[in-house]
Amino acid sequence: MRSDAPRASLPLKLAAGAGLAFLLLPLLLIFVYAFTTEEKSFQWPPPGLTLKWFAVAWGRPDVWAAITLSVQVAAISTLIALILGTLCAAAVSGSKFFGREVISLLVILPIALPGIVTGIALRSAFNLFEIPFSFWTIVLGHATFCIVVVYNNAVARFRRTSGSLIEASMDLGADGFQTFRHVILPNIGTALLAGGMLAFALSFDEVIVTTFTAGQQQTLPLWMLEELIRPRQRPVTNVVAMVVVLVTFLPILGAFYLTRDGDQIEGTGVGVSHTHRISFREQNQ
Repeated sequence: MRSDAPRASLPLKLAAGAGLAFLLLPLLLIFVYAFTTEEKSFQWPPPGLTLKWFAVAWGRPDVWAAITLSVQVAAISTLIALILGTLCAAAVSGSKFFGREVISLLVILPIALPGIVTGIALRSAFNLFEIPFSFWTIVLGHATFCIVVVYNNAVARFRRTSGSLIEASMDLGADGFQTFRHVILPNIGTALLAGGMLAFALSFDEVIVTTFTAGQQQTLPLWMLEELIRPRQRPVTNVVAMVVVLVTFLPILGAFYLTRDGDQIEGTGVGVSHTHRISFREQNQ
């Protein structure tokens, strides 16, 4: 940070603090109610504090089933998004062709549309092709918006990566795989990792699209929604909500730290290309 940067005024600091309080206080309430001794209702202040709901949540098989399903769906959706999103980004940023911007717009459209529209469209498509609702329909539904997250991160990094690095690699005798491994991947690796983290976090707590694409399966957000409508033990829901907050917050925080220095990362391909010049030449002599 520059030492001569102007300091924020007191009103601006107060406004920023008020905005943070507005965003974070509801989350703090979730954490407090996870320790309350009251089982049926939310009272403020809580009549007492206890850790027993953590043990109750740990011992409930429906909680573990929902968490396991959400993790599986998020992992597979993220993997699909990493592959397809990176390929789309490479095609759009690596060449010029008629309709390129239209294709880019179509790729990001699923996340720009309201979730309920995407969910209805997917459900109609599954019904049209007589695809039974199952684990895989949830994965396909989540992949539609996870691809967008990976694509946005990858295409931005591709556009900041100099094409001369790839040309130099090819001129030195590297094949396509070697160029990808030693030049392209080091330049876009952190962007892909950040995009994958964000995609996993979005998939893990997605509820609208899941509602339209799930059959009898119940992901963690759907389980939480049902518990709020027909509660059995309200504090257990808050304990699980704490887990969701932590699981989604950590990847987002990691993605932020990985991408904040993206301008410096993009130049690393020069060093990588230089380091492997001799190996490229030796392998092709």
